[in-house]
Amino acid sequence: MDPTPQSHPILNYVLSRLPSLPAVRTPRSPRERDLEQPSPRTPSGAAEIDLVGRMPGLRHPSVLSAMTRAVADVASARDAINLLGPRPDHEQVDASRELLLLADAGDKADADAEDKAKELDEEKLAASREVVRLDEEHEAYGALLRDAEEKLEHVYRMAMHGRDIKEAGGGDAKGEEGSGAVDEEVVRVLKDAEEGKVVERVNLADRQLRLLPEPVGRIRSLLALDVSRNQLKDVPDAIGGLEHLEELRLASNDLVSLPDSIGLLSNLKILDVSGNRLRVLPDTISKCRSLVELDASYNALAYLPTGIGHELVHLQTLRVHLNKLRSLPSSVCEMRSLRLLDAHFNELHGLPAAIGQLSALETLDLSSNFSDMRDLPPSFGDLAGLRELDLSNNQIRALPDCFGRLGKLERLRLDQNPLAVPPPEVVADGVVAVNEYMARRWAEAVAEEEQRRASAAAVAESPRVSTPREWLTRSVSSLSTWAVKVVGQDKVDEEDEFLQQQF
Repeated sequence: MDPTPQSHPILNYVLSRLPSLPAVRTPRSPRERDLEQPSPRTPSGAAEIDLVGRMPGLRHPSVLSAMTRAVADVASARDAINLLGPRPDHEQVDASRELLLLADAGDKADADAEDKAKELDEEKLAASREVVRLDEEHEAYGALLRDAEEKLEHVYRMAMHGRDIKEAGGGDAKGEEGSGAVDEEVVRVLKDAEEGKVVERVNLADRQLRLLPEPVGRIRSLLALDVSRNQLKDVPDAIGGLEHLEELRLASNDLVSLPDSIGLLSNLKILDVSGNRLRVLPDTISKCRSLVELDASYNALAYLPTGIGHELVHLQTLRVHLNKLRSLPSSVCEMRSLRLLDAHFNELHGLPAAIGQLSALETLDLSSNFSDMRDLPPSFGDLAGLRELDLSNNQIRALPDCFGRLGKLERLRLDQNPLAVPPPEVVADGVVAVNEYMARRWAEAVAEEEQRRASAAAVAESPRVSTPREWLTRSVSSLSTWAVKVVGQDKVDEEDEFLQQQF
């Protein structure tokens, strides 16, 4: 019974990288593995490639080693359960339980049940006990797998945010002490606020906090609140009462949603909700009109609010990398102050048609959208202020000719693309060569367009082209005129007089 890529993708990935060792000599004793040296082999299969696409840090040796240590008990339990054999089917388990219940009825008053129990074969009873025990061990192993998958997610988030990976397991005595310290700190902060003291900044990061009390929302003077790297599962609606709050940091918790009341934070400038389990952002986030920086990376976002860009006109930094975004809403193009957009490691199929309206954009990372990102819109060339661009690890075959207008581009990554335009030899020479090549293509495209328009205008102004019938009529008329001139007017006059006499 091994963890499956569908139910336990991370655990399956980690355990598959453990080194293979010879079969054990003693039955029912787990194999000893070198857990410090997991194999960093290349991902194989669609499931592993997809997983590494969403969690690229899995390929880092230190992260993989830490994860292996975190699930060492699973590795041992897996070997033991494999030695025990497959899990019995439920019918066999039910029959064994019924047989054991009948045997246990021997001490009851029912004489018939007692007689039947005495007649039972001891060998059958032993086999039934073994079946039930095996089923219970498989059930316990399944629970162990589920817990291990959650633990690995926690280890990964801690590693990606610079935490000491060895502390990521949690659940030890030190963690329990931390919970007590958090309670005391929260009480102290709330007491200071109730006594009328001005509380402007509260830092409760790295304290194993599981709950953010609602009274925190009544600290009107609060300007900055940091509860990063805790175990929060939700944020109280009362957070909307912090009308003067400018910084809210909720990174690396277990949040699955944000309250709609977050839209009441009209003075909020920095919001960090990275490293959680968010699937959506509330539509009300657009009401945080003062936002300058929004970090929603390392989540499970499938889309962004449709109108997110209409009111966040002051936003300068938007980080949404390592999510599951398939597209960006067109309203993003209204973020005229945006200077950095990081959307790498998503599932983007392209960019909004009006992306060129982001005239202030300086840094754009669209890397590792893999087979989904294939081309860039024609307005891409309007990003005149772009200085850094990463398009690596996509399926882009040709840069648009308008790319030649990006005159300020200083850093460019195009590797891991099947590029034909510009050709590989140009790409290999660096950003300057690419700029010059695409600038020439742009100039040629402009010249061709001007020539086409000039030709079209000339055709419109030139005499209308004759049809064959019109040409023949004009030719006959010209021939008649020529004949008159050649034969002479006298001849024509004589013929006319002759005709008149006949009449």
